[in-house]
Amino acid sequence: MLLANNLSFSRNKVNIFNDISLSIGRGQIKQIKGKNGSGKTTFLKTILNILLPENGEVFWEGKNIKKNIFNFYKEITLIMDEPSSTNSLTLMNNINFWRGFSNSIITKNEVSLLLKAFNLEKYKDTQVMYLSSGEVKKLELLRLIIEQKKIWIIDEPYNHLDDGSIEILNQTFIDHVEKNGIILFASHFEPIISNLEIINFK
Repeated sequence: MLLANNLSFSRNKVNIFNDISLSIGRGQIKQIKGKNGSGKTTFLKTILNILLPENGEVFWEGKNIKKNIFNFYKEITLIMDEPSSTNSLTLMNNINFWRGFSNSIITKNEVSLLLKAFNLEKYKDTQVMYLSSGEVKKLELLRLIIEQKKIWIIDEPYNHLDDGSIEILNQTFIDHVEKNGIILFASHFEPIISNLEIINFK
């Protein structure tokens, strides 16, 4: 279980959020919902120990993540709103890099099926710098399946997606949760997913 206990964070003496708690275990999906500037991304970064909270603690599997950070990170696929793909590489080169880096056992045939599902197959030899924002977003989201990690933490997964891609992503989330995965994402968009729990940031 991932547990955030009474987290508070301020920047330049301005309170971003105060005494926020969250717990999420296997087979659960939770959304942090709020307008731009409400602190959603900052909250994710404090959970990940990228930013240190003023108060509060984060625990993974019963241990403070500061004492368990490498085991915690090994379980996570993190997708922020800024792309992690390399612009000068082709779409397929980026995928092959992620496969190797994560020691993924996903097959080339499975990758081909993913590219078809997200309508990216025709761009596999295209450098990322020439893709649209929606195509780059779909490429980034492929990491969720390629890396095969237990915990998915995602910032604004629905930005730049068309309706068809939103449906595919929703089903991908459902499949992961049904396999006892954990999903925590921040978004102003509320998808239609059963058992989705929402934490509202004002």
